[in-house]
Amino acid sequence: MQLQNSLENKFSKMKLSKNFHLSYCSNIHSGNDWKSHFKNIKKYVPIIKKQVCPNKNFGLGLRLSNLASKELNSENNLSNFKDWLKEENIYIFTMNGFPYGNFHGNKVKDLVHEPDWTNQDRVNYTTRLFNQLAYLLPEKMSGGISTSPISYKHWHKTIDDKKTALKIGAENMIKIIFQLYEIEKKTNKYLHLDIEPEPDGLLENSNDVINFYQNYLYPIGIEKIKSKLNINDKKARDCIKKYLTICYDICHFSLAYEDPKDTFNKFNSNEIKIGKIQVSSALKIIFNKKNEKKIWDSLEKFDEPVYLHQVTEYKNNKVKTYPDLPELFLNKKSFKELRAHFHVPIFLKEFDHLSSTQDHILKVINYINTNKTLCDHLEIETYTWEVLPSSLKTEIASSIIREIEWLKFKL
Repeated sequence: MQLQNSLENKFSKMKLSKNFHLSYCSNIHSGNDWKSHFKNIKKYVPIIKKQVCPNKNFGLGLRLSNLASKELNSENNLSNFKDWLKEENIYIFTMNGFPYGNFHGNKVKDLVHEPDWTNQDRVNYTTRLFNQLAYLLPEKMSGGISTSPISYKHWHKTIDDKKTALKIGAENMIKIIFQLYEIEKKTNKYLHLDIEPEPDGLLENSNDVINFYQNYLYPIGIEKIKSKLNINDKKARDCIKKYLTICYDICHFSLAYEDPKDTFNKFNSNEIKIGKIQVSSALKIIFNKKNEKKIWDSLEKFDEPVYLHQVTEYKNNKVKTYPDLPELFLNKKSFKELRAHFHVPIFLKEFDHLSSTQDHILKVINYINTNKTLCDHLEIETYTWEVLPSSLKTEIASSIIREIEWLKFKL
């Protein structure tokens, strides 16, 4: 009993807000190689920790490119990083394994999906990240890595092409299940792969996710897992549900026009777990004839060349997706409402004739506060700081601190 109380006290000190491990994702910081990224982590994270939790351990959501991940494994980099984390009272509980290559400065756009889950390079990258997370993760704590929604939809021209990509993606994700099973067996650390739906991904919404589990992961995975682990159908299915979970990015699901409560209930009824909630906010554009020109002028400030900013419209009970902002500017027709995949600071509700989907964040907060077993990994992910319009851009550490404090207050 004393040991149990000691562990509970230890983890209560690690949780930044009540029942949740709460942090931000380091993909806001540049650095494609390990040396550069670690330099920015050392520059900013201790400052942020000092402001938001000076007397508690601070969780960090770590994002590493493939190059940085490889370099982290060289020489004594990984052990030195773990020592630094311990000295600074910082811990890693989640990682972002979606962007594989450089994520700052140069054009990213649809290349954020490359390599996709049909490519062995994606499997190798994810496998390496999980080995690193298993080493860095504190004892008696679960950890997760978010990843891409299989592939980018527009790379697969026909229905058969899409089905083939989903099939290969499922087969490759099953390989990760075997790795996570062995890690837990050897270390007693439970790790999960968090699949992250987004607009124009092969998985865009809750229906796509359920279809992927029912028509790909289960039919493909159960037989493979039964054979390799010598277990029955039910236990094989349970393995899939345990190790393959969902990264619920609030911005992305708001772009699908899904109410959070409805989505969570659908996942629950299908026994699909949420591994991580990425707390993010999308642009919301509410049109009115009086200010239509000003609204378009404001929206054009968010058109930038680095990231993909899909735009969605809900019309006739369907979601229509425009691949990127420039497509809208070619023909500025009248809309009632649009939502754009541009992560804006979560503390902003309205700005410069535009607004945000902050209301979806508040709905999620309300839900998880009354359903505390849904998910305890919360990660703020406003990676767009470098490309924000100047009117919204403040000093980066101050902006991150403000986001964390806003979320802590709302929780």
